[in-house]
Amino acid sequence: MEEKLIAVRFLKVEKHFGEVAAVNGVDLEIFDGEFFTMLGPSGSGKTTCLRMIAGFEQPTSGRIELYGKDVTGLPPYDRPVHTVFQDYALFPHMSVGENIGYSLMIRRKTGAEISRRVNDMLELVRLPGLAKRKPSQLSGGQRQRVALGRALIDQPKVLLLDEPLGALDLKLRQQMQIELKNIQQRVGITFIYVTHDQEEALTMSDRLAVFNQGCVEQVGAPADIYECPATIFTAGFVGTSNVISGALAEKITGKVQTLTVRPEKIEIRDPQAVTSGSEYYADGVIRDSIYLGMYTRYTIVLDQTGELTVVEQNLGMPRKVQPAPGMRVRAVWEHSSTRTVEAGR
Repeated sequence: MEEKLIAVRFLKVEKHFGEVAAVNGVDLEIFDGEFFTMLGPSGSGKTTCLRMIAGFEQPTSGRIELYGKDVTGLPPYDRPVHTVFQDYALFPHMSVGENIGYSLMIRRKTGAEISRRVNDMLELVRLPGLAKRKPSQLSGGQRQRVALGRALIDQPKVLLLDEPLGALDLKLRQQMQIELKNIQQRVGITFIYVTHDQEEALTMSDRLAVFNQGCVEQVGAPADIYECPATIFTAGFVGTSNVISGALAEKITGKVQTLTVRPEKIEIRDPQAVTSGSEYYADGVIRDSIYLGMYTRYTIVLDQTGELTVVEQNLGMPRKVQPAPGMRVRAVWEHSSTRTVEAGR
């Protein structure tokens, strides 16, 4: 099997701001040509890591490599990377074409080459014919595409994206997620994306790293992170998950352990329903039933201490008795849907 080329490597990287450890001993490898996402809540260290790759911040200790070269002490302009920011950072007095071609202009490329490469970028980001417009004449999504074209025109080896869709409305943000992934596949370079939005991370990433309190909790493909969370934090941050531990876990599984099960893996049945040897179950009373269009979310207060969240799709096939608040039910799920997790940080 061919060994993958490593685009970015973190080796025991730490970053302290005074007494605060923003990044705490991170080891990480990002492969050439992949769409890699750093996912985590505010203050988890993901943006600081991105800024250290760009050279805007220097590690307190540890080493950062780009394609095998130690770049830890190099300034931003000596690194083969470009950054796209949430606020676009476009020059308002320049046209779209001038913004995109700015770096070529200051490097004194010929007018013909600048024009050709700007037009190529406009085609790539789906803004043909808009070269003469000013940023103020564009929508938020169009301005974001201009910023993307400006970053890509220099053909960087790595493109860094710092929550670039955060200022867009939901529908446009969802459209741009698909656009960004398509563009990344067309240009074939490494994209490193920072976000706190788990849907963005799951939608676009080849792999992602879940950050928490300056450390990496888990790295993997979106499906692996979602289906097989390694820690309680990952299970709760990437999607919604039920955490079962202590006496309740022992009652359900026969073992003292901490485990998780996703709400959509649980089925609501009659309280007297017979279960198979491959199923776990817990009895309780429905407290809440919230209709959310494509699905309904239920909260079940268990006879043992605790509660479960259950999500069921609204498939248009009514049951004999529809679950409702106050109803006694049995929550049932397959053994294979259960994941044992560590406490994490």
